[in-house]
Amino acid sequence: MYTVDLNCDMGESFGAYRIGNDNEILHYVTSANIACGFHAGDPSTMRQTVQLALEKNVGIGVHPGLQDLVGFGRRNIDISPREAHDLVTYQIGALFAFVKSEGGKLQHVKPHGALFNMAAKSTRLSEAIAEAVYKVDPELILYGLAGSELVKAGKKIGLRSAHEVFSDRTYQQDGTLTSRRLPDSLIENHESAINQVIRMVKEGKVTSLQNTEVRIQADTICIHGDGKRALEFARHISQALKNAGISTKKISDFL
Repeated sequence: MYTVDLNCDMGESFGAYRIGNDNEILHYVTSANIACGFHAGDPSTMRQTVQLALEKNVGIGVHPGLQDLVGFGRRNIDISPREAHDLVTYQIGALFAFVKSEGGKLQHVKPHGALFNMAAKSTRLSEAIAEAVYKVDPELILYGLAGSELVKAGKKIGLRSAHEVFSDRTYQQDGTLTSRRLPDSLIENHESAINQVIRMVKEGKVTSLQNTEVRIQADTICIHGDGKRALEFARHISQALKNAGISTKKISDFL
């Protein structure tokens, strides 16, 4: 029997701007990564998203990003390990307050966008992020790109660390995600996404854009909430996993 977590980036609306369809997507996912105001989101959106996640019994995670609202946290910024440590600590604290006030409990931390991809390759950044998470609460689960430096750093410091794979992104032959600046970085057909996801879970493999087989471990599967077909992907992937005999549960229930 295969078991995976199905997560989605959420709470990314800001002020008068609306991004994603969190309320509907929460019917299909098991964990939510909630933006904390740096790359997206605002205090009211954070509270509302926490309330929705608790109503659906979905695991709640911190989604800390770089201070880049204009770039949605997807542009690399040359921050130091100390800065990475502090911005992650700050954003965990912000979401923790909303979760605590609503009677819930934080489940995990998943860096967003450029911070996530930078940490996938940088040992120093990864160790700083893992240390920040551990110091706040060693019971939190750290999400990182499957096989990345971030997963290694989390395990090294003593955190439960989840290998994350992506339903709506393509891969390079070194196991990293294809840059959004390059062609074919996104998967926009839900059937292609389903095929990739099921193969990653059952076979532990993904085919790169260079047409090579890459070994991969899938503990949790990401759907980007800002994608134009996010709800469609969530609905179809959730059902396809069940049809393939793959159970979906929030990560804290089985990792």
